[in-house]
Amino acid sequence: MIDEPIRKMILADHDNLIIPANIVANVMVTNDCYHAFLVLTKVGYAKVPVLDRDQHLCGLLSLSMITEHMLDTNHVAPENLRRLKVQDVMETDIRTIEDPTDLDEILHLLIDESFVPVVSDERTFTGIITRRELLKRVNYLAHNLSEQYDVSPISDPVSETGSAGC
Repeated sequence: MIDEPIRKMILADHDNLIIPANIVANVMVTNDCYHAFLVLTKVGYAKVPVLDRDQHLCGLLSLSMITEHMLDTNHVAPENLRRLKVQDVMETDIRTIEDPTDLDEILHLLIDESFVPVVSDERTFTGIITRRELLKRVNYLAHNLSEQYDVSPISDPVSETGSAGC
Protein backbone atom coordinates (compact mmCIF):
# COMPACT_ATOMS: atom_id res chain seq x y z
CA MET A 1 0.00 0.00 0.00
CA ILE A 2 1.31 3.43 -0.92
CA ASP A 3 1.70 5.91 1.91
CA GLU A 4 -1.07 8.51 1.87
CA PRO A 5 1.21 11.60 1.59
CA ILE A 6 2.91 10.10 -1.45
CA ARG A 7 -0.41 9.09 -3.02
CA LYS A 8 -1.82 12.58 -2.47
CA MET A 9 1.17 14.29 -4.06
CA ILE A 10 1.28 12.02 -7.09
CA LEU A 11 -2.47 12.13 -7.66
CA ALA A 12 -2.90 15.85 -7.00
CA ASP A 13 -4.89 17.14 -9.95
CA HIS A 14 -5.46 13.53 -11.04
CA ASP A 15 -7.71 14.60 -13.92
CA ASN A 16 -4.60 15.88 -15.70
CA LEU A 17 -2.89 12.53 -15.20
CA ILE A 18 -5.15 11.12 -17.93
CA ILE A 19 -4.59 12.11 -21.53
CA PRO A 20 -8.19 12.28 -22.80
CA ALA A 21 -9.36 9.90 -25.52
CA ASN A 22 -10.22 12.72 -27.93
CA ILE A 23 -6.53 13.68 -28.25
CA VAL A 24 -5.02 10.17 -28.26
CA ALA A 25 -4.14 8.80 -31.70
CA ASN A 26 -6.05 5.61 -32.40
CA VAL A 27 -7.22 3.34 -35.19
CA MET A 28 -10.47 1.49 -35.77
CA VAL A 29 -10.82 -2.29 -35.86
CA THR A 30 -12.17 -2.05 -39.41
CA ASN A 31 -9.30 0.06 -40.78
CA ASP A 32 -6.94 -1.75 -43.09
CA CYS A 33 -3.40 -2.21 -41.88
CA TYR A 34 -2.05 0.14 -44.55
CA HIS A 35 -4.04 2.99 -42.99
CA ALA A 36 -2.87 1.96 -39.51
CA PHE A 37 0.73 1.83 -40.76
CA LEU A 38 0.42 5.42 -41.98
CA VAL A 39 -1.13 6.57 -38.68
CA LEU A 40 1.56 4.93 -36.56
CA THR A 41 4.32 6.28 -38.80
CA LYS A 42 2.96 9.84 -38.73
CA VAL A 43 2.26 10.09 -34.98
CA GLY A 44 5.54 8.45 -34.04
CA TYR A 45 4.06 6.28 -31.28
CA ALA A 46 5.10 2.69 -30.78
CA LYS A 47 1.56 1.54 -30.00
CA VAL A 48 -1.97 2.96 -30.28
CA PRO A 49 -5.41 1.96 -29.00
CA VAL A 50 -7.80 0.15 -31.34
CA LEU A 51 -11.46 1.16 -31.05
CA ASP A 52 -14.76 -0.01 -32.48
CA ARG A 53 -17.39 2.36 -33.90
CA ASP A 54 -18.89 2.83 -30.40
CA GLN A 55 -15.52 3.92 -28.96
CA HIS A 56 -15.01 0.68 -27.01
CA LEU A 57 -11.40 -0.36 -26.54
CA CYS A 58 -10.80 -3.57 -28.50
CA GLY A 59 -7.02 -3.87 -28.39
CA LEU A 60 -3.68 -2.25 -29.06
CA LEU A 61 -1.69 -2.08 -32.27
CA SER A 62 2.03 -1.54 -32.73
CA LEU A 63 4.16 -0.81 -35.74
CA SER A 64 5.99 -4.11 -35.29
CA MET A 65 2.68 -6.03 -35.42
CA ILE A 66 2.02 -4.46 -38.80
CA THR A 67 5.51 -4.71 -40.28
CA GLU A 68 5.60 -8.42 -39.47
CA HIS A 69 2.86 -8.84 -42.10
CA MET A 70 4.73 -6.74 -44.67
CA LEU A 71 7.65 -9.10 -44.80
CA ASP A 72 7.61 -11.88 -47.37
CA THR A 73 10.38 -14.40 -47.73
CA ASN A 74 12.31 -12.40 -50.32
CA HIS A 75 11.11 -8.81 -50.01
CA VAL A 76 9.02 -6.20 -48.25
CA ALA A 77 5.44 -6.32 -49.50
CA PRO A 78 3.43 -3.31 -48.34
CA GLU A 79 0.55 -4.42 -50.56
CA ASN A 80 -0.17 -7.14 -47.99
CA LEU A 81 -1.36 -4.43 -45.62
CA ARG A 82 -4.33 -3.47 -47.81
CA ARG A 83 -5.75 -7.00 -47.45
CA LEU A 84 -5.47 -7.16 -43.66
CA LYS A 85 -7.73 -5.43 -41.17
CA VAL A 86 -6.45 -4.04 -37.88
CA GLN A 87 -8.58 -6.59 -36.03
CA ASP A 88 -6.55 -9.36 -37.73
CA VAL A 89 -3.23 -8.29 -36.23
CA MET A 90 -3.99 -6.30 -33.05
CA GLU A 91 -3.14 -7.41 -29.54
CA THR A 92 -6.31 -8.22 -27.60
CA ASP A 93 -4.92 -9.52 -24.32
CA ILE A 94 -4.40 -6.10 -22.77
CA ARG A 95 -4.58 -4.67 -19.28
CA THR A 96 -6.72 -1.61 -18.65
CA ILE A 97 -7.73 0.46 -15.66
CA GLU A 98 -11.14 1.84 -14.78
CA ASP A 99 -10.19 3.81 -11.67
CA PRO A 100 -7.52 6.40 -12.55
CA THR A 101 -6.82 6.94 -8.84
CA ASP A 102 -5.74 3.32 -8.20
CA LEU A 103 -2.07 4.23 -7.97
CA ASP A 104 -0.94 0.73 -6.94
CA GLU A 105 -2.43 -0.78 -10.10
CA ILE A 106 -1.20 2.04 -12.34
CA LEU A 107 2.38 1.66 -11.08
CA HIS A 108 2.21 -2.10 -11.52
CA LEU A 109 0.97 -1.85 -15.11
CA LEU A 110 3.42 0.89 -16.15
CA ILE A 111 6.41 -1.28 -15.26
CA ASP A 112 6.01 -3.19 -18.52
CA GLU A 113 4.05 -0.74 -20.69
CA SER A 114 4.59 2.85 -21.76
CA PHE A 115 0.91 3.64 -21.19
CA VAL A 116 -2.19 2.17 -19.60
CA PRO A 117 -5.56 2.55 -21.32
CA VAL A 118 -8.34 3.96 -19.13
CA VAL A 119 -11.84 2.65 -19.79
CA SER A 120 -15.28 3.14 -18.30
CA ASP A 121 -17.12 0.22 -16.75
CA GLU A 122 -18.71 -0.35 -20.21
CA ARG A 123 -15.17 -0.51 -21.74
CA THR A 124 -15.60 2.84 -23.47
CA PHE A 125 -12.13 4.27 -24.08
CA THR A 126 -11.66 7.41 -21.97
CA GLY A 127 -7.91 8.01 -22.33
CA ILE A 128 -4.45 6.84 -21.31
CA ILE A 129 -2.09 7.28 -18.41
CA THR A 130 1.50 7.40 -19.62
CA ARG A 131 4.65 6.31 -17.84
CA ARG A 132 6.10 9.71 -18.76
CA GLU A 133 3.34 11.63 -16.96
CA LEU A 134 3.63 9.44 -13.88
CA LEU A 135 7.42 9.82 -13.80
CA LYS A 136 7.03 13.60 -13.97
CA ARG A 137 4.90 13.36 -10.84
CA VAL A 138 7.41 11.09 -9.10
CA ASN A 139 10.10 13.62 -9.96
CA TYR A 140 7.97 16.37 -8.41
CA LEU A 141 7.46 14.22 -5.32
CA ALA A 142 11.19 13.52 -4.98
CA HIS A 143 11.98 17.24 -5.06
CA ASN A 144 9.08 18.57 -2.98
CA LEU A 145 8.08 16.02 -0.35
CA SER A 146 9.89 17.76 2.51
CA GLU A 147 8.33 21.10 1.55
CA GLN A 148 4.83 19.72 2.15
CA TYR A 149 5.48 17.11 4.87
CA ASP A 150 7.71 16.80 7.92
CA VAL A 151 10.02 14.00 6.86
CA SER A 152 12.54 12.48 9.26
CA PRO A 153 13.93 8.95 9.64
CA ILE A 154 12.37 6.74 12.29
CA SER A 155 15.82 5.50 13.29
CA ASP A 156 19.44 5.72 12.17
CA PRO A 157 20.11 2.59 10.06
CA VAL A 158 23.90 2.78 10.70
CA SER A 159 23.59 2.77 14.51
CA GLU A 160 21.11 -0.12 14.47
CA THR A 161 23.50 -2.48 12.67
CA GLY A 162 26.43 -1.51 14.87
CA SER A 163 28.61 -0.25 12.06
CA ALA A 164 28.53 0.37 8.39
CA GLY A 165 30.17 -2.47 6.52
CA CYS A 166 30.89 -6.03 7.77
